[in-house]
Amino acid sequence: MAKLKIKLVKSTIGRKPKHRATIQALGLRKLNQVVEKEDNAQMRGMIQQVGYLLEVEEI
Repeated sequence: MAKLKIKLVKSTIGRKPKHRATIQALGLRKLNQVVEKEDNAQMRGMIQQVGYLLEVEEI
């Protein structure tokens, strides 16, 4: 199965609590932190919700 490389590029300061929780659920805590996750419908939905804070690359 494909993987996604997800990088947090914008701060969560001042964002909606639901968006902060989504970022935390993705495993991101600090700016420029990168995580690799499986490419599935749940991850795509979370990325779509907070995509304006992230950079996503398919591996």
